[in-house]
Amino acid sequence: MRLHKLVVAASIAAIGLSAALTAPAAYAAEEQFFPVLAYRTGAYAPNGAPWANGFVDYMKLTNARGGVNGVKMIWEECETAYATDRGVECYERLKGKHGGATAVQPLSTGITFALTEKAPVDKIPVITAGYGRSESQDGSVFGWNFPLIGTYWMGADVLVQHIAKKEGGFDKLKGKKIALVYHDSPYGKEPIALLQERAKMHGFELSLLPVAHPGVEQKATWLQIRQNKPDYVFLWGWGVMNSTAIKEAQATGYPREKMYGVWWSGAEPDVKDVGDGAKGYNALAMQHGAEPNAKVVKEVLEKLHAKGQGTGPKEEVGQVLYMRGLISSMLQVEAVRVAQDRYGKGKHITGEQMRWGLEHLDLDQKKLDALGFAGVMRPVKTSCLDHMGSAWARIHTWDGKKWNFSSDWYQGDEKVLRPLVISTAGKYAEEKKIVRRTAEDCKK
Repeated sequence: MRLHKLVVAASIAAIGLSAALTAPAAYAAEEQFFPVLAYRTGAYAPNGAPWANGFVDYMKLTNARGGVNGVKMIWEECETAYATDRGVECYERLKGKHGGATAVQPLSTGITFALTEKAPVDKIPVITAGYGRSESQDGSVFGWNFPLIGTYWMGADVLVQHIAKKEGGFDKLKGKKIALVYHDSPYGKEPIALLQERAKMHGFELSLLPVAHPGVEQKATWLQIRQNKPDYVFLWGWGVMNSTAIKEAQATGYPREKMYGVWWSGAEPDVKDVGDGAKGYNALAMQHGAEPNAKVVKEVLEKLHAKGQGTGPKEEVGQVLYMRGLISSMLQVEAVRVAQDRYGKGKHITGEQMRWGLEHLDLDQKKLDALGFAGVMRPVKTSCLDHMGSAWARIHTWDGKKWNFSSDWYQGDEKVLRPLVISTAGKYAEEKKIVRRTAEDCKK
């Protein structure tokens, strides 16, 4: 028997090296399986890899803490290269393994769109922390999508609030010019509806400037910006598109202080190669920023990296995208904990039970602090009808060497956001013949 165990252990180790499989091959009742749809290759790898490292490290940390009431997290990576077709292939390949996927996090709005209709059939929640479909905040229609702690509509709303404050009030936005430089993909197009709504409300001129994948050619875009002289540029980029945009702004003399990126355009890979040339550039911080002093970061370094068990380079622990992956992983782990409180502590949670857990997240400050996230993020509370759970963000600014918070907290304005969410979700429900869930349905 001992020899058999050694052979099995060696086999698993070999698979782990070749396919990033870090879990036993056989399904056990005391395990929760999470597919990891990652991209460590291709044009977006410099941004995708830190997220994946943080995502996996938190599951390792959870196991080092004893799991969730003894239940261990297991996972398998599948390389998507940020391609929607490959993402769907990865999902289909992994969704049934180890007793079934507990949830899936695509790290791609395009893949999210593709999985939205599969999730209700497969009964696997799709978690999109800070990305995905903005209207999926409406849990009465999108019963299996969870855009936790922020959507692109919320982010765009906060940016408009911020520049209005800088200008001295929303009335001062009348006649101003705002250019949206965006990745020409479902991701990049997401904020347009909200910005158009705000433009109608406040009278600013919105120009839309799409950039083709992967975003290395922006000469024509910045020529338009130089000619039109917008008062502000919003950047909805990803990967090399972000650093390219900042370099082009520098080359054309557009002030970086007038540039504001979404949270996927505000991490170390976006600015480090530009250095002082990016000084003054601003971006949304989806609650967190770079958090090198956070208690959870110190715990990762102590319990994983100090023992040679960290997933990526030690120096990226605590950086922006690493933290994003860490937080995304923490949210799913805590949903497992909530589901166990209802369906049985120490027991395996199904996808349907996981949905219940995600709809009943209640991470108050005391719980977040206990998990090591003190000072990193604000409370998150979801419901059957609200699948976002938190609408807070800040601005951080690059000083040439590091990110620094440069604003107070902002909260997305529900008076603006909610009608857009409800109406857009309603159109989707009508198109797909979905009957909205009611509050009574949620109790079932």
